[in-house]
Amino acid sequence: MVSRLLWVLCLALLTCSTALAQAGERDATAIIKKIDDLYRSDASHGKLEMEIVTPHWQRTLTMEVWTEKLEKTFVRILEPAKERGVATLRIGTEMWNYLPKTNKVIKIPPSMMMSSWMGSDFTNDDLVKEYTFLDDYDFHLVTPDDAKEGELYIECIPKPGRPIVWSQVLIAVDADTSLPIWQKYYGERNELMRTLHYGDIRTFDKRRIPAEMEMVPENKEGNRTTVRYLDLEFNVSLSPEIFSLRNLRSRP
Repeated sequence: MVSRLLWVLCLALLTCSTALAQAGERDATAIIKKIDDLYRSDASHGKLEMEIVTPHWQRTLTMEVWTEKLEKTFVRILEPAKERGVATLRIGTEMWNYLPKTNKVIKIPPSMMMSSWMGSDFTNDDLVKEYTFLDDYDFHLVTPDDAKEGELYIECIPKPGRPIVWSQVLIAVDADTSLPIWQKYYGERNELMRTLHYGDIRTFDKRRIPAEMEMVPENKEGNRTTVRYLDLEFNVSLSPEIFSLRNLRSRP
């Protein structure tokens, strides 16, 4: 009788732990999908500013951005005057920059994808965004030693065969809204390389999102780059001509 009771208790505990694990996986998947879709739509158009700060100089760029799903991105700088007209086009994994001072279109080779975009702490690869957490990472809920009340944490590990430079990405989200608070990116030796902070929750086109993102690299003391959305609309109708090499040379 005692052994049977122990067997029933063990079975109940196993069933409970399995159910909790499955619930955790569903929660993590729902959160990750929300993060992937945060700024994404069939087509979007917005205006933003990028403040780049280093120990020796700082500057602020104002730019206009168009996107089409995950496939296409077009960015054109509006201010300051000396940078006006500089543009970037991304189609799939291919990327081009246009420099109006030399009137040249330059294709970005794969070897430069981790290089800085316009002197910021964001890379060309960040602009491409061809990978998603949902499809290209294995992920699960974790509880780090410094966990805070009201926050959930998801550890994301690149799936085998994905050419992703990070060994892992740790994401903190608000437990109530599932909106991201920060993302920590780790290198191949599992050392923290950079942190992306989110803030200033605002509503754009009926969608509540963090309007501010600040990238802080670990290996460049005093450096930070802050992106602030000034205006953003989703599921808009865009001309295919926007995402063309010819449009790169167009004057704003």
